[in-house]
Amino acid sequence: MIWVHGGPGDQTRVDYNAQFQYLALHGYAVLAVNHRGSSGYGKTFFKAADLRHGDLDVADCIDAKRFLADTGIIDEQKIGIMGHSYGGYIVLAALAFQPNAFQVGIDICGVSNWVRTLKSLPPWFEVIKEAFYRKVGNPYTDEAYLRSISPLFHAENICKPLLVLQGENDPRVLQIESDEIVKVARENNIPVEYKVFEGEGHGLNKKKSQLEANQAILAFLNRHLGEHSR
Repeated sequence: MIWVHGGPGDQTRVDYNAQFQYLALHGYAVLAVNHRGSSGYGKTFFKAADLRHGDLDVADCIDAKRFLADTGIIDEQKIGIMGHSYGGYIVLAALAFQPNAFQVGIDICGVSNWVRTLKSLPPWFEVIKEAFYRKVGNPYTDEAYLRSISPLFHAENICKPLLVLQGENDPRVLQIESDEIVKVARENNIPVEYKVFEGEGHGLNKKKSQLEANQAILAFLNRHLGEHSR
């Protein structure tokens, strides 16, 4: 599995990750990608994906897939992509804009409609709202562009199995973001599994939710990537 961090502009560092460990213990390798636009690699790298999201960062994830395949250890036909928040957006973007690149996608609280998400940012985002607009786009002046990079408006291209996990009370990525992408994918007869976690926000913080999410992810992967999936 290719893992994509949140942001845009965050960074995955070498550290203990219970979810990665859980998947590894069940036979799934996880490669965490710091794509163009991630922090920690200088200003040029950080700004490289500005107003190119859903494009350059997805391309970097596809390159990560090739890297795994080139090891000779990983089956190229059994590589999926997963991520949280902005990483969830990249999952949806990969499935919508590069529909044959990955075998499955796991979206955790991911953006499907940038216009709505950027217009509905909570009050505590006010101080960094302009930074979001510079990196992703201004929903009041760049609506056509934001629609072009929003997976919801291209969901008819999705053809691979999708698992969506969503917090019921998410203030950053509203539940309707997940509701709508799931609805469209199901209308197109794509295998979609959807789980909304009661009392959770932008992420799964309760131990019970984390356990349920990990179990759902493992069951989904076993169905679609496991040794008997073909």
